Amino acid sequence: MKRARPSVSSLKGDWRTPPLQAFERELLTLLPRLRRFARSLARDAADADDLAQVSVERALKAQAQWAPGTRLDAWMMRIMRNCWIDEIRSRTRRAQTFAPAEEGETVGSDAHRDIERAAEMKDVDRAMNALPDEQREAIALVLVEGLAYREAADLLDIPIGTLTSRLTRGRQALAQMLEAA
Repeated sequence: MKRARPSVSSLKGDWRTPPLQAFERELLTLLPRLRRFARSLARDAADADDLAQVSVERALKAQAQWAPGTRLDAWMMRIMRNCWIDEIRSRTRRAQTFAPAEEGETVGSDAHRDIERAAEMKDVDRAMNALPDEQREAIALVLVEGLAYREAADLLDIPIGTLTSRLTRGRQALAQMLEAA
């Protein structure tokens, strides 16, 4: 009687890429928002990309801690904010920063971008970067990422009234800076 030989795939796992799980699919759809939030925290494209990567890696390792049915975006933004806080603390201890990108070193710039819109976006970016961290985080979470006030307040571990005042002061400061630009 012949014994059936095990297949290669049963010995080494399936050689094809397994289908993405729901968590990973949802995480992939969040990447543009996560990169945008990372940019608002880090104020530098290279640091933002590093922050996004570290946050996604941490989330994948802690995937079992995420409760299905809850908002993955809020969970990911909390992870990202905590990673950024860890980075700031680490920088303070080391008293050094990432090397800034050299002029012309950025990848993927869109040569067909509308010049006027680009100038406006640079003004908004400069104004956002000039805001105090607390106001910038509040604006990024509520106005840019679309979180509800309660979700943003919970993510930042602050009362909702504090979030509201940070948003108000941040909006006023942005309006003044953009008028002057």
